[in-house]
Amino acid sequence: MKILVSGFEPFGGNAVNPTEQLVRDIREETFAEAEIRTVLLPVHYDECAERLLEVVRDYQPDAVICCGLAAGRTAVTPERIAVNVKDVAPEAAYADNKGERPQDLPINPAGPDGLFSRLPIREAVNRLKAEGIPAAVSESAGTFICNNTMYAVLDYIREQKLSTLAGFVHFPASTEMALQKPGLPSLPQEMMLQALRVIIHATIDAAKQQRQPAV
Repeated sequence: MKILVSGFEPFGGNAVNPTEQLVRDIREETFAEAEIRTVLLPVHYDECAERLLEVVRDYQPDAVICCGLAAGRTAVTPERIAVNVKDVAPEAAYADNKGERPQDLPINPAGPDGLFSRLPIREAVNRLKAEGIPAAVSESAGTFICNNTMYAVLDYIREQKLSTLAGFVHFPASTEMALQKPGLPSLPQEMMLQALRVIIHATIDAAKQQRQPAV
């Protein structure tokens, strides 16, 4: 079984992005039932998706777990749905890493309004909570780069009629980030790495179940 895990470079004036460290760490680990490949994505509209889909076409994974930062959240939050829009509000604190601020633009003009995660998000949240890791299903991936990436990979799977599991998980700020911004909700990097391990195992189990013949 092949699983692709993606993370992002720093953005928004931050020196670090905990998901960049997550992909560095997880690619050094061994999973008995899965081969893990990782990719670091740019924080730029459309380029994020283009880079991810290049790797998906080359690697042909059984599952894609996209990871991103949601500074301000207090838990690991698998996303339920991606929406077909790119939008940065004029009052938003930052643009993407190329300074772009699209407004009210579709990701795919011919695509559906929304696409649901194909990852086992409820099972993942239940397992995370059982491990003592704060977790919840999120109902909004926003309209920034994370949503753009999630929608694009799900849309590609839809168009190609693939059985690939795919979706997006937001992680809080790391303790390292909180040191620079006192009061920012955060989790230790090691706890977030353990969360990613749990999500990978839940995804492996869901992929194995999907492969079982119908009775």
